[in-house]
Amino acid sequence: LFPAFGPADQQSEDRAIRTAKALAAKHAGVIAWSREADPTLGEYGPPNTLFVSGDVPDME
Repeated sequence: LFPAFGPADQQSEDRAIRTAKALAAKHAGVIAWSREADPTLGEYGPPNTLFVSGDVPDME
């Protein structure tokens, strides 16, 4: 199991879920997730899983 590509920003959680569902038909595993972030301070909250399909690694 290895990533086909890295994370992609989406405009909304709904859009992230729709995109993940579309990718699920083409890949062994897909996950859509969100998290609170303040990039200027380098602070990132824990991931919140929105959608999972197939084999995906555990979120750290």
